[in-house]
Parts: sequence; structure tokens; C-alpha cells
Amino acid sequence: MSSLPDISFEFFPPKTPEGMAKLRQAREQFSAYQPKFFSVTFGAGGSTRDRTLETVLDIQQAGAEGAPHLSCISASKAEIRQLLQDYQAHGIKRLVALRGDIPSGEVSTGDFRYASELVAFIREETGDHFQIEVAAYPEFHPESRSPNADLQYFKHKVAAGANAAITQYFYNADAYFQFVDQANSLGIDIPIVPGVMPIYNFTQLARFSSVCGAEIPRWLRLRLQDFGDDLASLRDFGSDVVQDLCEQLIAGGVPGLHFYTLNQAGTISNILDRLGVEKRTGK
Repeated sequence: MSSLPDISFEFFPPKTPEGMAKLRQAREQFSAYQPKFFSVTFGAGGSTRDRTLETVLDIQQAGAEGAPHLSCISASKAEIRQLLQDYQAHGIKRLVALRGDIPSGEVSTGDFRYASELVAFIREETGDHFQIEVAAYPEFHPESRSPNADLQYFKHKVAAGANAAITQYFYNADAYFQFVDQANSLGIDIPIVPGVMPIYNFTQLARFSSVCGAEIPRWLRLRLQDFGDDLASLRDFGSDVVQDLCEQLIAGGVPGLHFYTLNQAGTISNILDRLGVEKRTGK
């Protein structure tokens, strides 16, 4: 197999002390794989802003790099400016800059329409202080008019100052490699890191996928449905599918793998062990 790429993980900010304890346990388990960073999501309309920062600071306190997501929908420039100042004051050096989802019933989108505008604003306000990660969509954003339009939006984000991209999850490696080839043909040369979603249960995965536009291939959908309530067998099968996907991506020379953890460590740790990702021993 090709040499193993950088690993990173995504968490969401927990709502309870019990949830924070669970996240810390997952983070400790993942830290053994020497990840490049942990990202922390930002709720629709900034609804988890304080908990996002709290979670990132907890990660930093443990000696790892935390990267808050920053979405601009419903936000003013003044609000984003204050957030950037807070992040700088806390020594945060990496951001995941996103447009974000429009909250249900929301009419105004605030001062920003697109993620490219947010990236440009971050650069205007903070120069090169932040490493900026943006989103990419190998199977194309569900709101895009066409694949070409989607690639042009991506190009705008890169031109605005993005350093790297993390993709929406997918289960077809060819979709990722074709997207990278098309991006390269447009002169986009930043690292495009595939996002990897483990399979915990079919209902949850189908719900996520219908919202974000990620395709569950027909063969995979039928196999997952066939397991019914047998979650243990479904997860074993799902781990084999995701491991095989990661092996294809690694063989193709991807710059990294970014795992959507849902604040759970067991399934992903098992996949990483099977991939041969080296663990740090001792403290």
C-alpha cells in the first residue's frame, strides 16, 4: 500500500457534561493516531458558537490542534469580526470556513451569501494568520445548478484565499478522483482531502445523505437495508466498505483522510488499525 496520509477528525460540540466526557474519551483514543487536527462544527446560524469555542479550547488544552468551523449564514460582518478576534486571542490558527445551512424559517442570510465571501473577509481582517479549510463536493452541492457551476464556486473559494479543502463524504472513490482531476484542470492546486463517514446505521446515514446530497450507491443501500435491525452485522459490513474505500483513496495518493466521527471512536479506530495507521505509544 502507498504511504499513509495525514489523518484528521471532526467532532460536534456536546450539549451536556456527559457528552463532553464522551467526546474527551474519543479524543484521547484518536490522539494515539497523531492526527493533524480536530475540527469542531458550528450550528446553523451560529447556534453552537460558545460550545464550539469551548470544545476547541478543551482540545487545545490537551495539546492537540483544534479548528473551529465558522459558518456565515445569518451572520453580520461585525459578528464574524468579533469571532475572528476571539479565535486569534485564544491562539487558534486553523478554521474551517463554510457558508452553512440556512435555518428553517430564516429569510435573511446576513452579510454573506457564499463561503467565498467569508474566506475573503477572513483574509481582509486577519491576513495569513489562519490556515483556512473549505468544503468541496465530489458529487456536487445539492443546490448547484450544474457540476461546472459547482466547480466554479469552489474555484472562487480558492481564489479568495483557501489553503485546503475537505470534501463531503462519498462511497464512490471515482467521484473523488474525477473531481480532483477537474479541479486541477481549472488551475486549482490546493490539497483536497476526502471526508470519510463511517456507517453506524442505515436510517441515520440515509437521513444525512438526503440533506447533504451525498450518494449512497444502489448496491450499498440495498445491502444495508437487508441487515434490518442487526446493527452489529451492519457495522461490520460498513467497516469493510469504508476500509476498502480508504485503501482506494490512499493508493490514489490522497493528501489526507478526514473522518466524520459523530463523537464516536470505536468504529473509526478499528478501521484505522486495519489500515495500519501507526499509533503513538506511551505519553
